Amino acid sequence: MRRTNLFIKTLKNAPADEQAKNAQLLIRAGYVYKVMAGVYAYTPLGIRVVEKIKQIVREEMNAINGCELIMSALQRPDTWTGTGRWDDDVVDVWFKTHLKDGHEVGLAWSHEEAIIEMLKQHVNSYKDLPQSVYQFQTKFRNELRSKSGVMRGREFVMKDMYSVHATQEDMDKYYDTVIEAYKRVFDRLGIGNKTFVTFASGGAFTKFSHEFQTICEAGEDTLYTDEENTVAVNEEVLDDATQEIGIDKSTLKPVVSAEVGNIFKFGTEKSESMGFTYTDKDGMQKPIFLASYGIGVTRVMGVIAEMMSDEKGLVWHSNVAPYHVYLVAIGDISEHADMLYKELESNGIEVLYDDRDERPGTKFADAELMGIPIRLVLSQRTLDENNAEITYRQTGETTTVNLEEVATQIKDKIQL
Repeated sequence: MRRTNLFIKTLKNAPADEQAKNAQLLIRAGYVYKVMAGVYAYTPLGIRVVEKIKQIVREEMNAINGCELIMSALQRPDTWTGTGRWDDDVVDVWFKTHLKDGHEVGLAWSHEEAIIEMLKQHVNSYKDLPQSVYQFQTKFRNELRSKSGVMRGREFVMKDMYSVHATQEDMDKYYDTVIEAYKRVFDRLGIGNKTFVTFASGGAFTKFSHEFQTICEAGEDTLYTDEENTVAVNEEVLDDATQEIGIDKSTLKPVVSAEVGNIFKFGTEKSESMGFTYTDKDGMQKPIFLASYGIGVTRVMGVIAEMMSDEKGLVWHSNVAPYHVYLVAIGDISEHADMLYKELESNGIEVLYDDRDERPGTKFADAELMGIPIRLVLSQRTLDENNAEITYRQTGETTTVNLEEVATQIKDKIQL
């Protein structure tokens, strides 16, 4: 993509009313536009990051036999009344409105009940089980406060997956499979070494759940971990959880963290309240076991922005960066820069080519602010030596590379 064709504008300063570092950086670098507190629009640059996060999640969910679908955001009250979760005293984050015909509807904050309603039409026998379906969906939550940028939005993109099983044993086995898949997701996103499976409250879902918490100074949670990082417990359930798992809480130390994923075992609770049964091998009707698995896609984007940034701007991992390379042409060398641009793209390298009539310093500053992993500079000086200059955003290291070797070196670096 040529910079002159890209719908983007970088800013020297973030909006005065934006407190969160992640949103300040994402706004300044041209990834998001703030509509109101907790509500952000994503620009073409931001969409590329969101889609890369989604693709990593999609690949890992598909690898464990998840089937992608998409549910509706509009929800009928009767879908949720059977479990009591239409009641605002039970779930206080609903956005509710009325249709023109007077019927009340809600904007989905989750989809457990909705997915059961649909699965009732597809699952009748033990032969139909197990099933696992997931979606990427915009969720709406009427949060009282939303001061953490894209890390806690009133409107956000989420991956939610639901699995149904004939037995507790089968549900438990798949649940553990999802945990391992989530670990792979966060490894590929570049935050696996700071992300922990955490014993937590189920909130409006169940008594206990497992959260995936990433150590992050801007987080809203306090996580208690042991020195070997083999145990992690959310502060809100510290006493109950340590008693449940038989650990002395005095051996755990607090760290600030941000939730990036959450998974639950509902068991048969929901199926019993919603009349969701299957016919077993003996012809008996039995309730179905349900589990739910979420990852906040845009929340993860915010966490990565908080963790992977410096005084110059964002520092994206190559797996989620909108482009691999920021190509800067200095001087009247457009013909050579165009050729290099086409060569890199033909090698599968994603390039943002700054072809603007701007000073080199302006181009360099934007490359750093946007956090593109590799800055590639071509000038008359480098051309005279048949070279190009490569700077790695993460380390700041600069090296000179022969033009014939540029594509190969970049592909090796980003592991294409």
